[in-house]
Amino acid sequence: MGKMAAVVGSVASLVTEPGEDAFRKLFRFYRQSRPGTTDLGGVIDFSTAHAARGTGPSAHKVVRSQLSVSSVSEHDAHRAGLQPVSKWRAYGLEGYPGYQWHWVKQCLKLYSQKPNVCNLDKHMTKEETQDLWEQSKEFLRYKEVNKRRPRSLLEKLRWVTLGYHYNWDSKKYSADHYTPFPSDLAFLSEQVAAACGFQGFQAEAGILNYYRLDSTLGIHVDRSELDHSKPLLSFSFGQSAIFLLGGLKRDEAPTAMFMHSGDIMVMSGFSRLLNHAVPRVLPHPEGEGLPHCLETPLPGVLPRDSLVEPCSVEDWQVCASYLKTARVNMTIRQVLATDQDFPLEPVEEKKRDITIEGSCHLDDQNSQVKRARLHPNS
Repeated sequence: MGKMAAVVGSVASLVTEPGEDAFRKLFRFYRQSRPGTTDLGGVIDFSTAHAARGTGPSAHKVVRSQLSVSSVSEHDAHRAGLQPVSKWRAYGLEGYPGYQWHWVKQCLKLYSQKPNVCNLDKHMTKEETQDLWEQSKEFLRYKEVNKRRPRSLLEKLRWVTLGYHYNWDSKKYSADHYTPFPSDLAFLSEQVAAACGFQGFQAEAGILNYYRLDSTLGIHVDRSELDHSKPLLSFSFGQSAIFLLGGLKRDEAPTAMFMHSGDIMVMSGFSRLLNHAVPRVLPHPEGEGLPHCLETPLPGVLPRDSLVEPCSVEDWQVCASYLKTARVNMTIRQVLATDQDFPLEPVEEKKRDITIEGSCHLDDQNSQVKRARLHPNS
């Protein structure tokens, strides 16, 4: 309890800003934290053994969660690059009623391509943003040699939307702004959802966030989807981050937890509409480096019908260079209930094209639950 008391004391010592609520105060505490100088003992770490045993600071909030082991066959799990569900570890929080190389490469190389939408579309033509990977790979491959080079387009990427493209301006989805959802990511999401008891989940929209070390994700609730009975799936890769999960109102102090590479969070039921945020991305403790789980390549033999593809040494060199100072997060949602259509809207309220307008939750400081722990690579 000593560490928790120290953290509470440190937070309490912050001067409360006018109109500041409990969530914002803790968000500011972690946002301003500096590695080695701030006690992070109050942040739940699901990767350590004590979380499973229920000991240690804040561990009284951590409970083991049961998965629907029979809902996902071992073969389907293997196709999606996952270990058998029987080997997964899942946790819930009291008070809240594999193959990583492939997915990193998809986020950087494939999902960033047109016709998907990204933050750079606001300032550049579709021709200029057609293939961010090809325009950036040589910059990233030789980043160590030339640290004074300008940032590549991939390093300027902040978000990409898939399927039903989220309109940051109106905070809505629409039937007329849709592109095919990636089949491999849909299959992965459906297997994870089924293992958590949500058979029939349909991956219809995705928001990919690309964090730099100075990026934050502001306090928000994901309520734009029309069917809140379906879960929100969140996949993390790269550097670790502090995730804050609050309550229905911002005056409820949030719970802090680490999100490590390979972690999957499933927000469902009561937790589906809770406030949450990412105040801090943590640099690698040994300088620029990768988490150990990302040091293991794909196995040489994959199922014949595997959706996971081998990642070449050349491609991984680019991905690894990027991830040494970055975090990638995929959030997957089902927007509509089964057989539901979007409601008709008056013509005068027609949404503006988000390829031209809009902004993103994901902020750089220099520019103004059910929680499943999976080990895809180990």
